[in-house]
Amino acid sequence: MILPGATLGMLGGGQLGRLFTLAAHDLGYRVVVLDPDPDSPAGRVADEHLHASYSDPWALERMTQECAAVTTEFENIPADTLERLAETVPVHPSADAVRTAQDRIREKTFIREAGLPTAPFAVVRSVDDLEAAIAEVGVPAILKRAALGYDGKGQVRIGAADELAPAFALLGEVPCVLERRVELEREVSVVLARGGQGEALCFPLAENEHRGGILDVSIVPARVSERVAAQARAMALSLAERLGYRGVMAVEFFLTRDGDLLVNEIAPRPHNSGHYTIDACATSQFEQQLRALCGLPLGDVRLLSPVVMVNLLGDLWAEREPHWERIFAAEGARLHLYGKREPRPGRKMGHFCVLDGDAERALQRARDTFAAL
Repeated sequence: MILPGATLGMLGGGQLGRLFTLAAHDLGYRVVVLDPDPDSPAGRVADEHLHASYSDPWALERMTQECAAVTTEFENIPADTLERLAETVPVHPSADAVRTAQDRIREKTFIREAGLPTAPFAVVRSVDDLEAAIAEVGVPAILKRAALGYDGKGQVRIGAADELAPAFALLGEVPCVLERRVELEREVSVVLARGGQGEALCFPLAENEHRGGILDVSIVPARVSERVAAQARAMALSLAERLGYRGVMAVEFFLTRDGDLLVNEIAPRPHNSGHYTIDACATSQFEQQLRALCGLPLGDVRLLSPVVMVNLLGDLWAEREPHWERIFAAEGARLHLYGKREPRPGRKMGHFCVLDGDAERALQRARDTFAAL
């Protein structure tokens, strides 16, 4: 076990790294953040900020000397960096797990080989693959870059076969996945934690609504049957076990109108749809990340209250500073801002949660509060 007083390493300086750092401080740990942004949200609250690239030899050597263990806040950390650090210090999640999630081709192939269902997809590596891909997947479909796509970026909707070639050119003719668009009933996600001995716990299922490819609202508990919730938990746990995963990870699902549950994506880290755990669960996903990293017993994942989480994007600042006093005046509302100085359209600047004994009432209060901002 790694106990309070120790120093932990965080690769990445965004809001997930910041929230982990704050949770670690609450439990008595020091945190060193490695992030190239000199003004990163996590770097500004860390005990030490190494302002360097993720492959900088000096910075990596410094982390191995100072840190008892190292974790990450997002999946685009170079896997080679994780492997190098792991030669000297415990690193969770592993390079192999992160490498799988970094590339949609590897990720979807892994899910399929695990025997779990996904939306029909085909791999597109060159223009020579386009005809076979559209014949296999059909339309409507979505063409997605295999690497470096998130929050709806690097994706083009395909409504007809003749739109595929221009879309592939638009994405730079890099490796892609062509995925059939399915008729959705809901999108849901499971955030889980898995320890070093294979022990694992799932937080309550979240129901997610997106806007422009970015998470807008999460409703917990999700408005699905217990059968669907149990199936999602079982599928997520099986993926974590197959990955040999240690840490917090999220699995996103499509629930189709036919009642089928399809795996969409794996995120090897805490997840935006798990932010509700800070206010509404006995243990937050960030404390759970620390517990798994340090070999501590996993925390209680019990939901203390139905809750709705609302993302706050930079668009909200278009004309003026939002009316924060209206969140503070809203019953059961809790505000979290990430310390980002420059609001930009689509940039995640913060979130708020509304807790209520009734989930539908919490949802209405959350919508009313957001409209008042």
